[in-house]
Amino acid sequence: MPNTERRTPATDGLIVDSFRVPNSAIAMYPRPIKAGIFALAGLNSVATTYYFYYVYFFMQAQFGFGRMENLVLAASLGFIYTFASIFCGRFAQKRGYFLSLRLGFFIMAVVLAVGSGIHSISGHVAAMIMCTVGMCFTWPTLEAMVSEGESPTRLQRMVGIYNIVWAAGGAFSYFTGGAMLEKLGLRSMFLVPSAMQFAQLALAFWLEKAAGASGPVSAEENGVPSSPLELNPRPVGQTRAFLKMAWLANPFAYLAINTVIAVIPSLAQELKLSPMFAGFFCSVWLFVRIGAFALLWLWPGWHYRFRWLIVAYVAMIASFAFILLVPNLPLLVGAQIVFGLAVGLIYYSSLFYSMDVGERKSEHGGFHEAAIGAGSCAGPAIGAGAMYLFPDASGNSAWAISGMLILGLAGLTWLRVKK
Repeated sequence: MPNTERRTPATDGLIVDSFRVPNSAIAMYPRPIKAGIFALAGLNSVATTYYFYYVYFFMQAQFGFGRMENLVLAASLGFIYTFASIFCGRFAQKRGYFLSLRLGFFIMAVVLAVGSGIHSISGHVAAMIMCTVGMCFTWPTLEAMVSEGESPTRLQRMVGIYNIVWAAGGAFSYFTGGAMLEKLGLRSMFLVPSAMQFAQLALAFWLEKAAGASGPVSAEENGVPSSPLELNPRPVGQTRAFLKMAWLANPFAYLAINTVIAVIPSLAQELKLSPMFAGFFCSVWLFVRIGAFALLWLWPGWHYRFRWLIVAYVAMIASFAFILLVPNLPLLVGAQIVFGLAVGLIYYSSLFYSMDVGERKSEHGGFHEAAIGAGSCAGPAIGAGAMYLFPDASGNSAWAISGMLILGLAGLTWLRVKK
């Protein structure tokens, strides 16, 4: 017999009767503060993408890192991100959102500024680890602040805008990052993001002061028409089942994503692309992902539909294999189109279901980011292991990771059957 119990956002999954309270009873950030939060998300995406996506080009140019070394580096950073995200999400939930943001922006700003003068591998690895921890104080917090106090209907809109903002920032950053490295030099990879982090720190202070002065507002005061509180119409069992499936699929998506990011410098060498043209041609999937986010925001028909999740997952496996195994520029571009659509739906599912289930949003955001970290660690680690164990096998890392993605497909199907 299906579970037909209902819940409201205010009860964190507890069963409630059909009583109704007005939307004005829900506290949320005023509109100008929400706009500032979206601005922080966009700036943070640009700054962190400049550094974390181009650090592999930097290590290749500065220290001669090849595909295997960059995969090991990516796996190490993913491992740190996994556990730091959980801690930082809980920290923000307990100590406050703005404190978490200030701490994260400050850590990244200072470490990146210092990192521009480091000349050793160990020093740069230490800087990357500290920046990774700093970043973990920001993303779970921003995700929670965007969705704070929103009804199920408005939550879809808030998450949609948030996804488009950060995805657009990341796409712009990766598209222009290679040109920045060539025109401004390798140190720009540290100094430009550092300056942006200091700007975010200042904006976070201003937003905190403005939020304190205005205080939380009701939905009606924020321009949302007064109406009875929307009850989430989905059964508790269904929402939690899809949350588990999305939390499984998303790390596998990032298993593929961060493997691709780590090996792009090697792919660029094979295709004789400079960092600038690698940024131009290898950012296609990032722009396609923006379109996917826009479509998923405007059309809610994919919510709690397993077929959309499973089709996206299969498409991701196929396109990932094409990107890594077929050294042909037109096919690389075509495969990225499919890849961007697929990972867009998988990521959107994970974040939306995380925010749609319960009120511990920052903590759930931390688990969402930890899932990203787990995939970011596992994919490159498997790829590096395959290269070490089978050095003479063609496409060793791609085949090994594709096999792991297929195992994830089996797990996804099992969770669906279990539900």
